[in-house]
Amino acid sequence: MLKRLSITLAILAVISGCSSNSEEPEEQQDETSSNHQESPADNQEVKEEITAPKEMLQKKDQGEKVTSLQNALRKIGYNLSEEGVYEEATTWAITDLQLQFEELQASGVYNKATQKVLSALLDGSEANFQPGKALPEKAETTTTTNGTPVLSNPYDQLAIVNKEFALPADYLPEDLVTPNVRFPFTEELPKKQMRQIAAEKLEDLFAAADEAGLDLYAQSGFRSYDRQDAIFTSNVAEHGEEAANNFSARPGESEHQSGLAMDVTSPDVNFQLIIEFGETDEGKWLKENAAEFGFIIRFPEGKEEITQYQFEPWHIRYVGEKAAKEIMAQGITLEEYYEE
Repeated sequence: MLKRLSITLAILAVISGCSSNSEEPEEQQDETSSNHQESPADNQEVKEEITAPKEMLQKKDQGEKVTSLQNALRKIGYNLSEEGVYEEATTWAITDLQLQFEELQASGVYNKATQKVLSALLDGSEANFQPGKALPEKAETTTTTNGTPVLSNPYDQLAIVNKEFALPADYLPEDLVTPNVRFPFTEELPKKQMRQIAAEKLEDLFAAADEAGLDLYAQSGFRSYDRQDAIFTSNVAEHGEEAANNFSARPGESEHQSGLAMDVTSPDVNFQLIIEFGETDEGKWLKENAAEFGFIIRFPEGKEEITQYQFEPWHIRYVGEKAAKEIMAQGITLEEYYEE
C-alpha cells in the first residue's frame, strides 16, 4: 500500500513538472513579443527631400524630372497646378525667377545656371527673392487694337509670335546686344541688335559659316513696336492691306520685336531679302545647319497656309537647340511643333 502511494506521488510530481515547463516558453514568447513591438517613430514615413533637378528642361517636356522641378518651385512659393508637364505656368515661374537674378538670362528654359540659383533658394542661402515679383501673373488676357491676344510672357524663347499671338506694345528686351557678325552697313542701328541669348548663338553660326567658306551677312534683327507700325503702314499704303499682310506683320505680331529673329543675306543676292537667297550656297547651308545653333527657318516653303506668311529663307528665329533640331528634322513649323 505504501509502495503504491509512493509511485502515485512520483507520477504526479512528473506531471506537475511537465505542465510547469510547457507554460514557460509561452511566457517568454509574450515577453519577447513585447520587447520587439514597433515604436511610433518606426511607422513614420520618411519624406523625400525636394531638390532642384540637374537635367535641362523646357516647355513641352514631361515626366518625373518635370514633377521634381515643379515641386521645387512650389517649395519656394510658386502656386503651380501643372503636374509632370512643362507648360505655360511652369515656363512663367522659371521666367519670373530668372528675371530676378542678373546672372540669369530670362528664357523660360530651366538650365544649369537656373538650377544653381534654385538650389540656393531651396537651401536658404539666397534670400533676395519673391515669387511673381518680376513677371506678375495677369488675371485676364489683353488684346491688340486689331483683336489679337497679347502674350503674357514675352521673354519665353519658345513663344509663338504671329497673327494669332502678339507681343505687348511696350515690350522692349532689356538684354539687347549687337552680335559680332558681318552687316552690309556700318551705321549703329537698332536692327543690328538681338537678345543676348540669341546673339551669342548667331556668332557661333557665323563662325561655322566662315569655316565652310561662306559669305553670310546679318541684315535686320530687333525692330521696335513703333518701327514695325511704321513699316506696316507704309506697306499698306503701297500694296494694300490684304497684300501687305502676306509679307509684313502688324505691330506686335512681328518676331523681330522679340529680339530672337534675324534676317540674313549674302553678296550673291546683293544683300537683298529675296526668295532667291534660298538657292545660294549660303541659303542652302543655313537650312541644313541652322538648327545646330538653335535657329529655325521660321517661314518655310510650302507652309504658307500655316504660318500665314510667304516663304522667307532669310528669316531665322532662335528657339534653342532642342526644339530647333526637332522642328528642322521633321520639316515642320513652330506652330506645328506645339500641335504634336
